Amino acid sequence: MKPCLRALLIALLLALPAQAQDGGPFGILERRELPLERTVAFPTHTLRLTLAQIDGSGWAPESIHIALGESAKILGQCGIILEKTELILVRAPERYRDFHSPRSRELARALPLEKPTVYFVAGTRQRPAFEAEAIGRGNSRTRPELADTVWVTRGTRDLGIALAHELAHILMDSGEHSDQPGNLMRDETAPESTRLSAAQCAQMRETATSNGLLRYARRRDRSE
Repeated sequence: MKPCLRALLIALLLALPAQAQDGGPFGILERRELPLERTVAFPTHTLRLTLAQIDGSGWAPESIHIALGESAKILGQCGIILEKTELILVRAPERYRDFHSPRSRELARALPLEKPTVYFVAGTRQRPAFEAEAIGRGNSRTRPELADTVWVTRGTRDLGIALAHELAHILMDSGEHSDQPGNLMRDETAPESTRLSAAQCAQMRETATSNGLLRYARRRDRSE
């Protein structure tokens, strides 16, 4: 086969939609950036976040946007701002609308989105069942495609707080919880539990920067 023909064939193959193992297509229906108010006057770190809404899962973009704004304010305690947040509407067969490690691995592998990624799904088939689940580097050795992802089910309580809680797990790469009153990392989320300690913030910044999930804020961000 001539080199030019081979190159054309490769390009055509790469342009084909990703396929599930049984032939059901995955695809991206829409992309949009969600603007957020600046929550930190002098940020030290920035976070680029991908939000994947599974089509047909029952989520409204407006509720995701509101929750994201609340999460941004909570993470701002640590000098972190959300630099870019992209909401992606994902087409997938109905059986992928619930979080379930085997099938969710297929989805993440077929559509490799920029991480960290938050997937908004209908429910979960995992046992024990959690409203939201974070998968960091430390608990993804048997499912590497899911590293640095969060899976949020419809009906999650205290959505903005829960999202910040799960993102903190990812950024700290830790599943530890806190028993301190009012702390974000308590085992159960609650409207009054939004605080992060100086030690938690330091761990978050150091670990996430080392893992490539946070970037240092540009000098102009620090001086504005």
